[in-house]
Amino acid sequence: MSAAPLTVEQAVQARLFVTTHRTAALSVTLRYRTDDPLAVRMLFPAEFSLDGEALPEAPPEVEWVFARRLLAAGLDLPSGLGDVHVRPLIGGRTMVELRAAEGVALVQFDAADLRRFLLRSFVAVPEEQEFLLLDADRALAELLG
Repeated sequence: MSAAPLTVEQAVQARLFVTTHRTAALSVTLRYRTDDPLAVRMLFPAEFSLDGEALPEAPPEVEWVFARRLLAAGLDLPSGLGDVHVRPLIGGRTMVELRAAEGVALVQFDAADLRRFLLRSFVAVPEEQEFLLLDADRALAELLG
């Protein structure tokens, strides 16, 4: 019998670039689950969704899921292809760019917050050992629906 999955979670403050001259402060939840060892999650309040429409039946948050390795790499060098890009900024900040059909969101974080979260996730599952926790049958079932 395998151990129950572990979740590493951390709330951090971020700044969403609304326009080139205006930002909005928001609280973002960072989440890492050992039952999905290659991914990290960023959960944003629904009122900050890219389409701008938080429906009454919509969940209270919008979740973005992407590679933990991408977040780690983006702290030191511009990284990413496709929908998620991460790049370091001067002054100990990190920019996360999220792209969807509805638009692009630029969210700035304190790099120390992201490093602290990643360190905790690497304590839970060391880098390069994620494959030991992968459940290929479950992943295939989710992929095929």
